Amino acid sequence: MHHQVSMSNFWKDKVIWITGASSGIGEALVRQLAEKGAIIILSSRNAEKLEGFKAQLPNADRHTILPLDVSNEQSIDQAINANKALVDNVEILINNAGISQRALTWEASRESERLIMETNFFGATALTKAVLPGMMKRNAGIIISLSSPAGAFGFPLRSSYSASKHALHGYFDSLRAEFDAAKKNIHIMLVLPGRVSTNMSYNALTQDGSKQAEADKRLASGLSPEECAKGIIKAAEKRKAEIYFGREQILIYIKRYLPGLFRSIVTKFKPD
Repeated sequence: MHHQVSMSNFWKDKVIWITGASSGIGEALVRQLAEKGAIIILSSRNAEKLEGFKAQLPNADRHTILPLDVSNEQSIDQAINANKALVDNVEILINNAGISQRALTWEASRESERLIMETNFFGATALTKAVLPGMMKRNAGIIISLSSPAGAFGFPLRSSYSASKHALHGYFDSLRAEFDAAKKNIHIMLVLPGRVSTNMSYNALTQDGSKQAEADKRLASGLSPEECAKGIIKAAEKRKAEIYFGREQILIYIKRYLPGLFRSIVTKFKPD
């Protein structure tokens, strides 16, 4: 019973920075963590949307909005430099902001590839480096990054998206090993949700870098952002290193043990 009690206080008064906070999984995480008594820093590009959202949260005045564009280094640096004390006190960082892709590799523009990498990889690592000094000093912290099954293998029409998520795995697996070697009590978790019914596919970049502007048909049958957020929160409490949601996880095992079969499946894989 005692264990239950401690878990219910796990998030209480914790300072949690969440990117992509105004929609999808980020929004669901903000709601659920605010309910659990956390102090939240909400980031996304849309300040107005963040303000409106913050006003609906329990204890609204405890939370802060920090508008920034994770694809833009200048925007990140400005936000961090103008809010040094706030960033220094972050106990949990959730790198959730991300952008997807729907383009054949030979048709994808270099600009669209670069934007995907900046958003999904460099944005996440820049914020991680910003919160690390405080975490190292306190010898405590949690860094959660949203990956995807595409962080475990490549899919048609997702080459740069998949590359950006693979990059996160290489980076955070290495950082975890460094923490372990240095005996640092900072927990790193990578989250690989399969289909979640968010506007991710609507906002996916096509070959010229414009948005797909229509939702993939099968997304509606995906996991709800609320269920996904709930799973992330539970897994973080258990200090999991990696978690998978959704049907796609079976492919991770097939790739590992039956690579030939995996290649034939993924070739026919319909991204919608």
